Amino acid sequence: MLTALLRYNPLLLIGIGPLAISAHGIMTAVGIYVGMQIIRPAAERLGLTMDWLYSLMTRAVLGAIVGARISFVVGHLNLYADNPLRVLQVWEGGLSLLGGITGAVLICLPRVRREGLSFLALTDAIVPGLALGISVGRIGDLIIADHLGKPTNFVLGYACPDGPTGSPCLAPVGQGVHQTALYDLVATAVLFGVLVTLRRRTAASPHRVGRLTLVFGVGYGLARFVEGFFRLDLTHGSGLSGSQWTALGVIAACLVLLATRWHGPVEPIEGGAAESDSHPGKHTSSGGAIHRC
Repeated sequence: MLTALLRYNPLLLIGIGPLAISAHGIMTAVGIYVGMQIIRPAAERLGLTMDWLYSLMTRAVLGAIVGARISFVVGHLNLYADNPLRVLQVWEGGLSLLGGITGAVLICLPRVRREGLSFLALTDAIVPGLALGISVGRIGDLIIADHLGKPTNFVLGYACPDGPTGSPCLAPVGQGVHQTALYDLVATAVLFGVLVTLRRRTAASPHRVGRLTLVFGVGYGLARFVEGFFRLDLTHGSGLSGSQWTALGVIAACLVLLATRWHGPVEPIEGGAAESDSHPGKHTSSGGAIHRC
């Protein structure tokens, strides 16, 4: 019988002077920073200023927090039936990454379209950094032993410690549970490599706009669907969790769009940075341009 290899006591809080900060929060911030560094060159090639991009990313982070919380609450209404005000207690945990991505997209889309930018060209620049940012952020989940799943004898399982963990460890002390954050870390690291390779191959072709975004949707959707079988998420009698149903919907939509975009060029409408120096998000001195919708 295999024995869980991961054996360590989680570090839930890090003391910095009078403050106690979650390692999860620290690594989430590091993930955002690292992801931005990956996004930066691609954004500049599109003619976007970093001030404009940072402004958009700030909006995206706020939308992600709201979306992540709403998604989690909707999937776990039973936890808040007795005290609805607990919905506002975000510091207690309870966030959904898929909901966060959805919230970020919904809050940024109106601004992107209002300024006449190609949403898919922009997300093509963002998704490699998003994949790497998620992977780095998952290190924080590992540090605090969060997202612990079902009991397992898998060698990469996490042995339940004799003490508190970031999420409930539903196995006897010393026995293993699925460490789904590790699976997500590996999946997004591989996806990052795929996206960077694909970006290099398609950088010179304006007809490939949107394909990196769709590949990310399929890749991460598939990862979350598979991971769902090892998690402890509620299925509400359907056999699949809310995250898995969401992932299936994203995969299906992206596959349909990939099938139509992968064969035959999609010609963009002329426009972008070369048109005007008055647009708040574009350079005029660089050769790059971001196409209008």
